[in-house]
Amino acid sequence: MSAETLMPAGETPVILLVAEAVTLAHFARIVSLAAALPARDYRVVVAADPRYAGLVPELAVPLEPIRSLPGEAFTRALAQGKPLYDAATLAAYAEEDLALIDRVRPDLIVGDFRLSLAISGPLSRVPCASVVNAYWSPYADLRYPVPDLPVTRLLGVGLGQILFDAVRPLAFALHARPLNRARRQFGLPALGHDLRRAYAWGDQTWYADVPEVIPTRSLPPNHRYLGPVLWSARPAAPSWWHSLPRDRPIVCVTLGSSGRADLLPLVLRALAELPVTIVAASLGQPVPACPANVFVADYLPLEEALRGAALLVCNGGSLSTYQAMTAGVPALGLCANLDQLLNMSAVSRLGCGLALRAASLDTDALRAAARGLLDSPQAARAAQRMGRVLEGYDSGQRFRDAVKQMLG
Repeated sequence: MSAETLMPAGETPVILLVAEAVTLAHFARIVSLAAALPARDYRVVVAADPRYAGLVPELAVPLEPIRSLPGEAFTRALAQGKPLYDAATLAAYAEEDLALIDRVRPDLIVGDFRLSLAISGPLSRVPCASVVNAYWSPYADLRYPVPDLPVTRLLGVGLGQILFDAVRPLAFALHARPLNRARRQFGLPALGHDLRRAYAWGDQTWYADVPEVIPTRSLPPNHRYLGPVLWSARPAAPSWWHSLPRDRPIVCVTLGSSGRADLLPLVLRALAELPVTIVAASLGQPVPACPANVFVADYLPLEEALRGAALLVCNGGSLSTYQAMTAGVPALGLCANLDQLLNMSAVSRLGCGLALRAASLDTDALRAAARGLLDSPQAARAAQRMGRVLEGYDSGQRFRDAVKQMLG
């Protein structure tokens, strides 16, 4: 079925949403988009590695289990600057995709970082849309900060940035090579040497961003902004939740599934010296005994926690920072990879937060940055201003409109 084919009258379209669950963010976005499609109009199927399924007991559609790389392997490749996948892995993914598509028989596939859909989509002749952050768009208008690679730690950020600017096109070509090789194995042409074209591949490309945060230029008609796709865990309230002290500013801390979870004890100790109350999500990681002004749970209902907060300390990922801006709360991002640095560059440019590099984090810099944001009415006003901008973006409705248009 091609992207131009109209649905036969009276048939219920089948929408297959596929997440590459190497981080919680990709899975969470797909779950949120699935929930935006009314059951009366569509038969919706979600496919993902089930590692995060316990966080979404409210998922009301079938979950088809597929394989994703272990999160640790994904994070390790990012830290070393190596390609995230090899051609053999992507070819195996594609075979699994094709079996899934044959089983589900979708009319439309929506993928979030499932790069193998650039193989299985064309082979199955099912139209595909890709959900991606706009800073990975070939049309994004931005500069790429040097990530924390071994060479950055050797040369420092200043010299590392000069070197990265010179070699980035070659690095992006190296990272695009495995998908190009896998496509050729299946008789498909290469996508070129720009990694961004691999990440943004699709019959249509949908950005989980707003142009006020991540601007682009000269977008083709098959690229569009959905707006931020928000998601928050809904765990049972911890025992301390309803008796939380409110006499001092509340700081929320969550380093996410792709952040430096090992830094959480250091972060909590450093922030606890400020006149604040801290609520933190450990994501199941063991946390040593904490000072009296620190309250820890495995997961937090972040949306609710941010309503009364003055600051979010996070890994700098877009899922967290959009949640903070929606609540009008500044964000301090402790960035561990290029994706987070790109997002926090935009957040910082808007005055809605600050970024620190996780690889060189020290307690003095962390406390100073947090204190600066807590004491800055400008940061709070900027976050509140962006919150009002984001009120104009209904990503669920934009997603429904995009699906309807793509199905004809």
